[in-house]
Amino acid sequence: VLAEKLSKTLPKSLQQIFYTNSGSEANDLAIRLARRFTGNYDILAFDNAYHGHISSLVELSTYEYKKMKNPTKMPEHVHVLPTPDVYRGKYRDIDYNYDEAKLCELYVDEVRRIVEEVESRGRRIALFFIETLQSCGGQIIYPKGYLKQTFDYLQSKGILCVADEVQTGFDRSGSHFWAYDSYDEGVIPDFVTLGKSMGNGFPVAALVTRKDITQKFESDGIEYFNTYGGNPVSCRAAIALLDVVENEHLQENAHKVGVYFLTKLKELQKQHDIIGDVRGRGLFLGIELVRDRKTREPATIETREIQLLLREYFIIISTDGPDHNVLKFKSPMCFGMVDADYFCEKLDIILNAMSKKSF
Repeated sequence: VLAEKLSKTLPKSLQQIFYTNSGSEANDLAIRLARRFTGNYDILAFDNAYHGHISSLVELSTYEYKKMKNPTKMPEHVHVLPTPDVYRGKYRDIDYNYDEAKLCELYVDEVRRIVEEVESRGRRIALFFIETLQSCGGQIIYPKGYLKQTFDYLQSKGILCVADEVQTGFDRSGSHFWAYDSYDEGVIPDFVTLGKSMGNGFPVAALVTRKDITQKFESDGIEYFNTYGGNPVSCRAAIALLDVVENEHLQENAHKVGVYFLTKLKELQKQHDIIGDVRGRGLFLGIELVRDRKTREPATIETREIQLLLREYFIIISTDGPDHNVLKFKSPMCFGMVDADYFCEKLDIILNAMSKKSF
């Protein structure tokens, strides 16, 4: 029943489902299948990416790798692409007259350049991991066209693409069930990994892929086995989640409330210079705080202070991004407009107090 429900949300080419207990397990399995299918070993991942905590994933989760007190050299098989962050990345909107098409072109060119350089050294890439909305890296929304052009290029070279939807799937983007669909038409990954909200707190996750990939895996005599993956209780929790999402119209809610919330936050941005950027889709939003809008110097200390002050109003929010200056918003899917109003009201009070040095 769960497989049937999930398959209705996915492209017809992606109908093979493996159940796991966590997103980390699902991503690790994608690596195994991709290496077996392509015969290649190397992996592409974004700067500031996060894909899990097991050994095969920590080394390509550059966000975690950077936090190590005594980090070792990045493994030779992991190749890091610049995250297409148009606010703080290698190519910034302010430097290119806010030309989204140009920024997309520059970041896609980086993909081509790095792949060509890697292949010139005789290395071969098996797959590319992408959080379809980068979370730990600072709630990053990629420029329009980037996902489609990058997938098309990599897939034309036989490099498989993993859409990591562990933090972003199940209607969170508002406009679509899966966040990768929210960018451009015709974006079809080779793998989709699911987790976290899939069981609404209960441990259940999955990997979805193509039949030819699983057939190659099985033809080599390798069987995938997971003691608790796909157990009846986990599947029932996931089915209940899908039923609630559909029956309570949570995708529509995420879209409507997300648009409203983003508008309210942009109004606050006009009033408070510390808010450098507001971005997001649906109920996946980021508020980047800066000390200077021209230099975009991160307001790391202030962000932590705001996070603590919000707790006094019973608002729990995390901070993230490479400089820890982004208020990271991924609310429960039942979050409503009245909640958005409450958050904005209290944030406004805090920012006014901070500007007057009266807190």
